[in-house]
Amino acid sequence: MRKLTASFYMSLDGVVDAPQEWHFPMVDDEMMSDTTASLEESDTILLGRATYQEWAAFWPGQSAGNPMAGYFNSTQKLVVSTTLASADWENSTLIASDVPERIESAKRQQGKNISVTGSGTLVRSLLADGLVDELRLMIHPIVVGRGKRLFRDGDDSSLLELVDSKTYPSGVLNLTYVPSTE
Repeated sequence: MRKLTASFYMSLDGVVDAPQEWHFPMVDDEMMSDTTASLEESDTILLGRATYQEWAAFWPGQSAGNPMAGYFNSTQKLVVSTTLASADWENSTLIASDVPERIESAKRQQGKNISVTGSGTLVRSLLADGLVDELRLMIHPIVVGRGKRLFRDGDDSSLLELVDSKTYPSGVLNLTYVPSTE
């Protein structure tokens, strides 16, 4: 069975919104190498509507020489949305209903991991449904002060188990959690 991994760049105060505005000053070669290796573990990307629209407007216009553009443009994408009429970006399939069942079905198919990058609302829903196998957080040593957070007041509690951690020279922590078996 394939794993569903959810990955976020996160500030110390829990913000996952607009990391392009605060993440890049802390990126180094080791972090980029680990990020690329993480991407190579998956052959399907799961996206919520807002992340899909943002990425579909950006990545297709990037140079074919950019390895990230090549990966994002050519990889299979599952787009969860009840408001989009279509998902026209190359290799995209729209999931408009029966989301937990469709994700569970995708996890049973042969292949590499299914990765979610961004899409906080979707990930909260997937966590509540027990569909996330790994939660990967790169905690950045910055307080952003405002923006969307992965977890909100009123969310159900979830016990997670830390299975891997790494600290980069910039002070960014790369943490991997799995649902606790307790």
